[in-house]
This record gives sequence, C-alpha cells and structure tokens, in this order.
Amino acid sequence: MTATAVNGPGPAATRSRADGLRLLVQPAATLLLVGGVLLWAFSLDLDSIEQQSINASSLLTATWDHLVISLVVTALVVAIAVPLGVLVTRRWARRAAPLVLGLATIGQAAPAIGVLVLYFMATGAEGMWAAVVPITFYSLLPVLRNTVVGLQGVDPALVDAARGIGMSPLTVLRRVELPLAVPLILAGLRTALVLAVGVATLAVFVNGGGLGLLIDTGYKLARVPVLVTGAVLAVGLALLVDWLGAVAETYLGPKGLR
Repeated sequence: MTATAVNGPGPAATRSRADGLRLLVQPAATLLLVGGVLLWAFSLDLDSIEQQSINASSLLTATWDHLVISLVVTALVVAIAVPLGVLVTRRWARRAAPLVLGLATIGQAAPAIGVLVLYFMATGAEGMWAAVVPITFYSLLPVLRNTVVGLQGVDPALVDAARGIGMSPLTVLRRVELPLAVPLILAGLRTALVLAVGVATLAVFVNGGGLGLLIDTGYKLARVPVLVTGAVLAVGLALLVDWLGAVAETYLGPKGLR
C-alpha cells in the first residue's frame, strides 16, 4: 500500500492566521497597558504639581493635540510623497528619482530634534505648524520610497496590455499601476504614521503641545507619575496607529493580492 501524505496548512494560511490574531491582540494589549497606567496614576496621592498634569482635561487635551499633529503630518506626507513618487516613475522624469529620494533620505537620516531645531532657527516659528512642517519632511521617505518601488515593480506587460486596449496613460496609472502598488504604499504610510507619532513628542520644544509636554514636565520636575503617564500614552497612540495601519494593509489592498 502507498501511504498518502496529509499536508498541513500552507505558509500563506499560517501567515494569514497569525496576522488575524495580531489584529485582535494588539488593540487589547494597548488598552490594557494604557488603562492600567491611568488607573495607577489616578490612584496615587498626587501633589499639586502632578495634579495639574494628571487630570482628565489635561490628558485629553495633550492627547488630542498629539493626534492632530500626527494626522496633519500624515495627510501632508500622503499629499506630497504619493504624487512625487508617481512623478519620478514617469519615463520623462526617471532621472530625477535618485535626487528626490536622496533629499528625502537626508530628512530622515538627520536626528529628528535637529530637523526641528534647524527649522525653528531658520523661521523663528512656534506652535503646531512649527512642528508639523519639519516632522513632515522627516516622515516623507517611507511613503515616497514605497510609492516609487511599488510603481516600478508593476509588470510592464500589464501596462502594455492596458495601453493596447486603448487606455490613456492616466487611466493606466489609476486602474492598473496604483492599485498594484497600494500594498507597498500602505506599508510605507504605516511606517510614516508611527514615525509621526513618535517624533510629535518633540513638538513641545517649539510650543506645539502634545504628549511631549507631559514627558518634559515629568523629567524636568522629577515627577515620575507625570513622566510615565505621558510616555505610556505616546506609546499607546503609536501602537494604535500601527494597528490601524495593519488593518488598512489587510483590507484596503487589491483583493487578488491579499
């Protein structure tokens, strides 16, 4: 008799199951972490200085300011990096791709605090936009690079076939190239989101608000509850946007590539 081998689930099925489990576990773990730290902080016998930072109004304001900075940065990154990535992958502009990517690489290679301080010294600006502009420059590279790589990775035969049935270059881009590049673009956007949330803690140095205010206050005044609360809220926000990025990667890409 010939034994019949029974194959288990393939690598793709195993990976899909692991990704699905992560989508459930990550937000639950984040809520437990943030909720636990908030319960701990509010249960302490806080002094007057700590009470000014650890109260519902202050925490909500700082978290909201931090989220606004991160979302504005992300919107600007998408509005700049995706069209620029499309532009430098066109045949007539491909020679500019190394220069554009090189400039974006300089932005991310430099320390984030350095980019922020240089912008402040050059403009003297303060407030939210004084943080948003340099953080946007710092966060451009992942989306720009992934847009370029994603579009360059589209099979030329598919593009030729689309043109062969009478599609215009713009229609080919919209209906063939961009949909196939979406998974990589979303992966870059996810990275940019996490970068924006992390670097937004530095907005405090230009009076931009955000959770960095709690971290800076806790450190300078040696108030551990304030420092820990601000740091954990920033970590929780980063984990949350990373989870949202994972959800987008899972459900917004072309069905055939999921």
